[in-house]
Amino acid sequence: MAIPMGSISPGVLGPVNLYIALALVNVAFAFALVAWVLIHTLKQRRSGGGGGGGGGDAELIHSDRAKRKLRVSSMVILVCSVVISMTYVGFCVYRYWVHRIVDDDTVSWAVSWIFAFFVSCYARNTILEGGRSNWPLVLILWWVYYTVFCSLSVSSYLVFLLRKSKEQPPLLPQTNTVELVSLPFSLVISVSVAVISCTVEPGRSRHLNKPLLQKESESLCTDLEGFDNAGFWSRLTFQWLNPLFCAGRKQKLELGHIPRVSLSERAEHASSLFEESLRKQKFGPCPLPKAISFAIWRSLAKNGVLAGINTMASYTGPFLITSFVNFLSYKREDTSYRFGLVLAFIFFSSKTIESLTHRQWYFGAQKIGIRVRAGLMALIYRKCQSIKYAGLSNGKIVNLINVDVERIGDFCSYVHGIWLLPVQVFLALVILYINLGAAPSIAALSSTVIVMVSNTPLAKMQERHHSKIMEAKDARMKVTSETLKSMRVLKLHSWELTFLKKILRLRETERSALTKYLYICSAVAFLFWTSPTLVSVATFGVCVILKIPLSAGTVLSALATFRILQEPIYNLPELVSMIAQTKVAIDRVQEFLEEEDHKKLLAYQSMNPSDVAVEIEAGEYAWGSGDQTLIKPTVKISETIKIMEGFKVAVCGSVGSGKTSLLCSMLGEIPRTSGAAIRINGTKAYVPQSAWIQTGTVRENILFGRKLNSAFYENVVESCAMKQDIEMWSDGDLTVVGERGMNLSGGQKQRIQLARAVYSDSDVYFLDDPFSAVDAHTGTHLYKKCLLQMLSGKTVIYSTHQLEFLDAADLVLVMKDGCIIQSGKYEDLIADPEGELVRQLSAHRRSLNQVNPAQEDRTSTTKPHQASQIEVMEENIEDHVKNRKLAKKTQDEESETGRVKWSVYSIFVTYAYKGALVPVILLCQVLFQGLQMASNYWIAWATEDDLRISREKLIGVFILLSGASSIFILGRALLLATIAIKTAQHLFHDMISSVFHAPISFFESTPSSRILDRSSTDQSRVDTDIPYRLAGLVFALIQLLSVIVLMSQVAWQIFVLFLLILAISMWYQAYYITTARELARMVGIRKAPILHHFSESVTGVAVVRCFNQEDRFFRRCLSLINNYSCIVFHNSSCMEWLSVRINFLFNLGFFIVLVVLVSLPRSVVDPSLAGLVATYGLNLNVLQAWVIWNLCNVENKMISVERILQFTNIASEAPLVIDDSRPTPEWPYEGKIELQDLSIRYAPSLPVILKEITCTFPGDKKIGIVGRTGSGKSTLIQSLFRVVEPSGGRILIDGVDICTIGLQDLRSRLSIIPQDPTLFQGNIRTNLDPLEEHSDQEIWEVLNKCHLAELVRQDPRLLDAPVAEDGENWSVGQRQLACLARVLLKKRRILVLDEATASIDTATDNLVQRTIREETGNCTVITVAHRIPTVIDNDLVLVLDDGKIVEYDSPKLLLENKFSSFSKLAAEFVRRSSSDSCHGDLSRGR
Repeated sequence: MAIPMGSISPGVLGPVNLYIALALVNVAFAFALVAWVLIHTLKQRRSGGGGGGGGGDAELIHSDRAKRKLRVSSMVILVCSVVISMTYVGFCVYRYWVHRIVDDDTVSWAVSWIFAFFVSCYARNTILEGGRSNWPLVLILWWVYYTVFCSLSVSSYLVFLLRKSKEQPPLLPQTNTVELVSLPFSLVISVSVAVISCTVEPGRSRHLNKPLLQKESESLCTDLEGFDNAGFWSRLTFQWLNPLFCAGRKQKLELGHIPRVSLSERAEHASSLFEESLRKQKFGPCPLPKAISFAIWRSLAKNGVLAGINTMASYTGPFLITSFVNFLSYKREDTSYRFGLVLAFIFFSSKTIESLTHRQWYFGAQKIGIRVRAGLMALIYRKCQSIKYAGLSNGKIVNLINVDVERIGDFCSYVHGIWLLPVQVFLALVILYINLGAAPSIAALSSTVIVMVSNTPLAKMQERHHSKIMEAKDARMKVTSETLKSMRVLKLHSWELTFLKKILRLRETERSALTKYLYICSAVAFLFWTSPTLVSVATFGVCVILKIPLSAGTVLSALATFRILQEPIYNLPELVSMIAQTKVAIDRVQEFLEEEDHKKLLAYQSMNPSDVAVEIEAGEYAWGSGDQTLIKPTVKISETIKIMEGFKVAVCGSVGSGKTSLLCSMLGEIPRTSGAAIRINGTKAYVPQSAWIQTGTVRENILFGRKLNSAFYENVVESCAMKQDIEMWSDGDLTVVGERGMNLSGGQKQRIQLARAVYSDSDVYFLDDPFSAVDAHTGTHLYKKCLLQMLSGKTVIYSTHQLEFLDAADLVLVMKDGCIIQSGKYEDLIADPEGELVRQLSAHRRSLNQVNPAQEDRTSTTKPHQASQIEVMEENIEDHVKNRKLAKKTQDEESETGRVKWSVYSIFVTYAYKGALVPVILLCQVLFQGLQMASNYWIAWATEDDLRISREKLIGVFILLSGASSIFILGRALLLATIAIKTAQHLFHDMISSVFHAPISFFESTPSSRILDRSSTDQSRVDTDIPYRLAGLVFALIQLLSVIVLMSQVAWQIFVLFLLILAISMWYQAYYITTARELARMVGIRKAPILHHFSESVTGVAVVRCFNQEDRFFRRCLSLINNYSCIVFHNSSCMEWLSVRINFLFNLGFFIVLVVLVSLPRSVVDPSLAGLVATYGLNLNVLQAWVIWNLCNVENKMISVERILQFTNIASEAPLVIDDSRPTPEWPYEGKIELQDLSIRYAPSLPVILKEITCTFPGDKKIGIVGRTGSGKSTLIQSLFRVVEPSGGRILIDGVDICTIGLQDLRSRLSIIPQDPTLFQGNIRTNLDPLEEHSDQEIWEVLNKCHLAELVRQDPRLLDAPVAEDGENWSVGQRQLACLARVLLKKRRILVLDEATASIDTATDNLVQRTIREETGNCTVITVAHRIPTVIDNDLVLVLDDGKIVEYDSPKLLLENKFSSFSKLAAEFVRRSSSDSCHGDLSRGR
């Protein structure tokens, strides 16, 4: 159809304002197209000219057919583009040539299409060269925009023709000839783009050239190219996250699905920067803040530029609001809309710039925070590696990492607020000065300063109370950490409730400081929520007094200024609080880094190659250099000792004589206080007395970072008696060991760490009592196969209480009171009848004499058989033991999937006062918001006409409304603090109570770091963060909805528009949350391994240093930190992705509202209301961002509540007390124990361990339980304490079935000394009598009986002398004696000794056994022992094998039968213990 040119032109049909807006959009697109070309060119040059016009997210094209399709489609696009461009150019020339008119609108279209054509040509070349299928996003947006415009324009014209109307609808674009000609070509372009997009099938072509067997995680990781490879537009809009969201929608995210973090944010890079800066700042004040600044100043500067642009853009709206309100107030029907539309477009542009810069600013701050956290964690770990391990506390380190480092990292988001605040105040004063004049501006400044100054004392109080919170948290975490490590002992003694009360008391101290802190925060929040009101009252009050004219425009501009200023002022309390908290955190970290410097170890000196392996010079070594009165062994060496290469050096001495300290001083673990350093030639290996086992497989523990040499590995396993264990375990040496080797026996732990040392193939070996935790034949095997054969050419220094292992030593060192009182050949030392060694050997001989008489008449018949047995037999580990102990691997941490359940929110909200205060808080917020809006509308309406109302009434009503709103804000703040405190306390109490009531199996399968993480990080969030985030979300929603309702007062259609925007926003949020939720969960899960690695490394730092494995452990730490940083980085980025999109939607909605306000006639809308809508609309994107940020944060943070609630529902062990079935106070009366058909299995799916055992332990008798490792000895003891419940049969104690009474009633009536002696931090009195049931006199009596009184009297504080964490300042033997004293103090009728004297010398053992016999005459004593003399004088001996009773009779009768199992065990022990030198030489010595 021919269209007469005159019917459409000359002139532009329709309202001028629409064409101005379109022209502005065209110009913006033209600039964007040019910018894309420049950026892409620079990027190509920087990357060396790599092709690919599609950016980082483009699809690769591999097939020739696809390339041909791409070439044809792109050519079609170019042809259509040139046709449209030429059409516009021709139309412009025609208009000017014929009508002498230069039409801005048509020229803008022509220029934009010319730019689009050239950009299309450039992009086509790069696309074809790079084999990619994506056009630039800005070009695609331009084509889509033009196609939509043309479609609307032509459609409106066709409707106009069909209806034969006289004029077209005013709000629709009106067509001309060019649009009619261009529409088909634009549609062809759109189809061609769609064809190109379909050239590559999603998820197919990328994988065609990859190996078919490639792991899915690796494939996904390749797809997710990440931030580093993203282009400018992709980074600006966070488009680089799209593949991650796609992956998150399809499946549950794992670490392998997520791209690595950038190099600048990796721990190794950040820590090297920190270390370099700290070296430069070492002698200056405050080195840590300067080191952090040095590492991040460039990124901070770039971030500061974005913050500055954001601030300038945010004040554009308040500056122009006067002009906009004046335009609305004075426009007439014939007024041009051009000025109003230009203002609306400027508003929209400034809000868009503000939104984009705000998102990039926050994103940059998060990146900096990740770098700071990674660097500080690595720095703290390095420090932990370099200082004496006895000076470290796990609880303190957990808090440093979980709280202080996190806080310092978080501060990066607030740091620019320090300088932005005065800038924002200055800009606000400039706007006020322009609108109101000097006097009101000065009043505004004065009131602002007063508000800020009044915050100073509150800020100081905040800092003081926050420091108290952190100190209390440190103390609580320290006790919690120690308690969790010793939970087995606590439960066996039934002390867990006492320690629970101790933790709750510490939490109460923390709660007290928290209460004060939160109420001070409430005061600060009230002060700054009301600050805009105070400033506005002061400003308008001065205007009224000085009779300065007020108009609706100036008043609303001032209110908009106060409102925009409200955000930084509202953030000021948080900023001040963050500054205070960050200062505390930096001081704590710096104190840790500096305070421990004096404990840094002096590196040992390696000698030049010679025959001397170790040279010990005269000198003194002391544990710690603090209070010298503490009970810490001190080593004094009075003369030089040279240990030659290949020597075997034995160190012996009584309990507490300093054997371990001597070895530690040789290793450099004890600081040297005087004398020359001990020199060691060659590499070292160390086996500590308290076994240190890593979480991981058995093989990883043995290899310890070295490569696998299969032949040598097999020899090591054989020599360390591990072969049979490994064969019996279902996964062999790939079986996973739990935390601290909790699922291994003491002997297994000892042999694994011995194998670790032997496999290291070091030059010098330090073995600290390596034979104490194993039975007789295993000890003999280790001695012969390992010490004498595998280490035959090595230098070995070993301490031992087993004197039978001294005869093969080339040198014997005898210790007493920290001094080497004898040294020399074994034969020479026993020649001295007055020597210490002879005294100890005499005690050893007396112990053997108890067994010897029955042995003498059958030596000839049993020795050959037994000797052969010793050579070939390792520990007889049964299948069921393997299944019981090592099939129970450490469980992976459970994490919920999907969204946080509503039940979690419901429980959290109703935890305090059953939710009764929640409606009151919501009502306060609604009334506050309503009164705020009412006061603003009142003053705008009243100033619209000077004659409408008196000035006194104007300001009076305004003050009344504003004051009432402030009262409600105060009520809201106080009630919220009350709820927060109550909820946090309830959650903590329920969690810690549930943990303490969990069965022992829970602690065996759950690393303590998981519990500590919930007690520290998650609890901190519940204390001070989550209630305010959740409330902030609801408050922001109320504000947002109230603004939307206000806007809908102008035109009801606006409400529909915002409903549409909210619907799209909710769709975006639903799309986002599936990925973000999993990332947030992964943050907590990835944090726990870091804490576990820290804890494990601190505990075993001496071993790590001795094996020179610091670098490997540090690399492992860096890897864990990088994994955590990767999750945190993408977690925070996802939030920005969502915010950018929803910000744009609300800005677009605001722009449409402004266009509607401009377009509506003066008579339809009240200018005051319209101005108020525009004023509140300026804050719309801030409110929306606050809603989105809180919405995302709340769900992410609520995962902490979810994790805590997980631990409030742990399956509890049997009830502590059963009220209907409580034994009498005198029970047990005689201590008679009956086992009736007792069967035990650890789980229904596992084999039976004890198999229908029936026997009776008579009251007041001594019963010994013996048997090879794995025979069921420990299981029998555990069943007695109901650590594991019987699967069949029953146990009666004095006629009472123990399964019918409460655990506390049972365990509190029994006593046990476990194999691993445990002491707690505190003093001697609290360690011996935790329940405070005994007098000092009674304590001294048991100390005398256990031969500890003399040791305790060495400290002037006596019973108040401190005991270090884990009893580190006591030797293992002293700790076992303290445990014995603890049990004797309880005076129970039934006493269980589980290898109670394994770590003490024979002389002390004889004394202890005599004490036990004397003090437990009327008690039933059950003894599990490896030393036959320990049970030889018992009334009865029970021999177990394979979970069955082999023998049960008096030891005398069993020894008389030379074929009995007990007789064979005794023969084995005697043969091992009675070497010729041990007896013959002793005789000669006498």
